[in-house]
Amino acid sequence: MSQTPIPPASQLLNDIAGNGKLLDAVMAKLGLKNDAALARTLEVAPPVISKIRHGRLAVGATILIRMHEVTDIAIRELKAIALPAAPEVAV
Repeated sequence: MSQTPIPPASQLLNDIAGNGKLLDAVMAKLGLKNDAALARTLEVAPPVISKIRHGRLAVGATILIRMHEVTDIAIRELKAIALPAAPEVAV
């Protein structure tokens, strides 16, 4: 079984659309209604969530670990959610 290599963290969690998907997935898993509730659950200030959602702040290791702790979603899966979709390559 071959696994696709994961890009370096600097490329991985700095995508606006991917980070939005990640935040939305965590909110859905926890049954949260808005970013303020997510910020309280992750124990970060609400502007941190806003900055991540609007691409002014990348998802850092601390927040990624906290997401793992509160959702029980593996960090590898959280990273996969945040990855931009790779284009299909014809062989």
